[in-house]
Amino acid sequence: MDIDLFRGILTAVIFFAFIGIWVWAWSGRRKSDFEASAALPLEEDVLIHNKRENI
Repeated sequence: MDIDLFRGILTAVIFFAFIGIWVWAWSGRRKSDFEASAALPLEEDVLIHNKRENI
């Protein structure tokens, strides 16, 4: 097994891993997670300050 064959196989494995992660991230099951993350900048800072004071 020479280095070029190894590089080709490694490239294919990384490519398919990337595609798998991409499909997982954009699946319909993750929609609620995306919506919750999108709302984070709009939430009030009071909740964060209260949590820090209780520490």
